[in-house]
Amino acid sequence: MRDYYEILGVERTIDAAGLKAAYRKLAMQHHPDRNGGSEESMAKFKELSEAYGVLSDDQKRAAYDRFGHAGVNGGAGGGGNPFGAGGAGFHDINDIFSQVFGDAFGDVFGGRAGGGRQDSGPRRGSDLRHDLEITLEQAYRGADVEIAVPSTATCESCDGSGAKKGAKPQTCGTCNGAGRVRQANGFFQMERTCPHCGGAGQRIAAADVCTTCHGHGQVRKTRKLSLKIPAGVDDGSRIRLSGEGDAGQRGGPRGDLYVFLSVKQHELFERDNLDLLVTVPVPMTTAALGGGVDAPCLTSEACDGKCKAAVEVPAGAQTGKTVRIKGKGMPHLNGRQRGDLVVELFVETPTDLTARQKELLAELAASLGETQTPRNTSFTGKAKRFWADILGADQDKAGTA
Repeated sequence: MRDYYEILGVERTIDAAGLKAAYRKLAMQHHPDRNGGSEESMAKFKELSEAYGVLSDDQKRAAYDRFGHAGVNGGAGGGGNPFGAGGAGFHDINDIFSQVFGDAFGDVFGGRAGGGRQDSGPRRGSDLRHDLEITLEQAYRGADVEIAVPSTATCESCDGSGAKKGAKPQTCGTCNGAGRVRQANGFFQMERTCPHCGGAGQRIAAADVCTTCHGHGQVRKTRKLSLKIPAGVDDGSRIRLSGEGDAGQRGGPRGDLYVFLSVKQHELFERDNLDLLVTVPVPMTTAALGGGVDAPCLTSEACDGKCKAAVEVPAGAQTGKTVRIKGKGMPHLNGRQRGDLVVELFVETPTDLTARQKELLAELAASLGETQTPRNTSFTGKAKRFWADILGADQDKAGTA
């Protein structure tokens, strides 16, 4: 599948105005009715409209930039609706064309670009987006959660017809059931959605309108859905629930629901791909003599406060020293690989010392001198060279004067 930016001939950094201008130019050039209805022009026109339908929507464009075609088509190989994902409201190439050129101009060449589909037929429901924040523990172990999603549903009182039980919609007298009307304007013959029936091809008498949905055939409801979060998901991961979007119109199928995950910042851990990073304080004496400390870690099961990993601190450890514990990081999504737990040591200096403790530390400092503190020895050598250079420069200036 070709790159959407390449199809429209634009750079990946192009803004919305430039993107729209590029699509307008190419859509006019390759519109099927301008090219004798050739299959080649039809395929090109659909390709252009699909690319614009994705890139003109900020959410879908972000998903495409990050995951490619899999980010907007429900997985590698397609299978989703490239016009509906993310809630842009596009259902086919004609919706996109009308959005860019205006409804009256959307079919300026004398017919629907998709081959004459009327608005009065079944129509797939819109895809929906739901944002869900999860914890790092849920991302690590996976979780089964329940989400509440507002969406449209077919009205049960009228079975989606918009009319009271026993009443039937009547054929629209303006468009004769076609859902669209044509209007001659000089050289052009323009087609637009029927203003009286809204494209349905039928109208309901005021006395026969369903009192539950007020003639729309659909009602707004909040539905509770079960969602399985797989172990290893990362910030920005997307889960697709097929058929859980808005209800279709006139018997059409439901759209899909796309759940975008964000992982809440953890108070202890930072995530770096599959690795988990944690900083652990180490007593000064342990850092000097060597020893062991416990580092918190995540486990596949609840551990009742016992999620610990033993860390071996080498003698003479300095702040910033890292110890890597294999296999204690995040699990790979859909794989057996696991990252590591990377423990950064932070050597702490004791405070609120007693007089005796201060006396002992003073004796230790006197016995150590500079020989057993490598960083101080290195710093002292550099500082002496710096001061010598400064002193030499001052003496040269004095001699010159």
